[in-house]
Amino acid sequence: MERELRARLRARFGTSDPGAVARRAGSITVPVHVHVLTDGKAGALTDAAVQRQADALNAAYGGRDGGADTGVAFRVASIDRTDRRRWFRDPQRFEQQYKRVLRKGGAGTLNLYTAAVGSDVLGFSSFPEDYRRQPVLDGVVVDYRSVPGGAFRHFDRGMTAVHETGHWLGLYHTFENGCEPPGDEVDDTPYEAGPAEGCPVAKDTCPEPGGDPVHNFMDYAWDECMHEFTAGQGRRVRTVWAAYRAGGTRPDRRLGARSVGGAR
Repeated sequence: MERELRARLRARFGTSDPGAVARRAGSITVPVHVHVLTDGKAGALTDAAVQRQADALNAAYGGRDGGADTGVAFRVASIDRTDRRRWFRDPQRFEQQYKRVLRKGGAGTLNLYTAAVGSDVLGFSSFPEDYRRQPVLDGVVVDYRSVPGGAFRHFDRGMTAVHETGHWLGLYHTFENGCEPPGDEVDDTPYEAGPAEGCPVAKDTCPEPGGDPVHNFMDYAWDECMHEFTAGQGRRVRTVWAAYRAGGTRPDRRLGARSVGGAR
């Protein structure tokens, strides 16, 4: 992805410098189509619950939880509900089926699906470069019990959708590549040997400067312990957006795609 990203930036903007491209990208408002999959009453999130999830996204990406303002905001464009047991109970297996039926919009539209993903893998996402290869799989899927007020203890504040949307926007885990360069490709997230678990006060697992970013939304800590994106992550998001999700991105249906799990 990184080689392709740099090549696309140079071709479009004459530079692959994230700061320069991010300044051009400016602030971003993402329309969100929410697809609530259900099995009868199971999973039937209300409009209010969906809006609470959107509020959690906006608080996290807007810096209101304590981190940097990434320059990204989200607007609920539509909510629909589909009562289909197989789709709801096994959203990874039937991903192509329900996405082909339900997906709306283009590369700059977030399609957010809720279903019974499970307690081990709470959600999964595509990455931006996947859109060109198979746009139908573009989007984020999260367990309905992970939205604010959901039933999953410690994962009930909507941070699963925040985390998976980070992947959709081009962010890696903070522990990507462990203590080895280039880490997660963001300069102001210190290296981290492995994911945070539970609610650590602090860790320092790599010899490079800085403690582990255990409170970052792209780590694996409990929801109540996540409260920040960094300024560098905001720049990367806007840079990747300019390369892959801004106007003019065309799907290429000749190639296959991968759906990338950002499991938490």
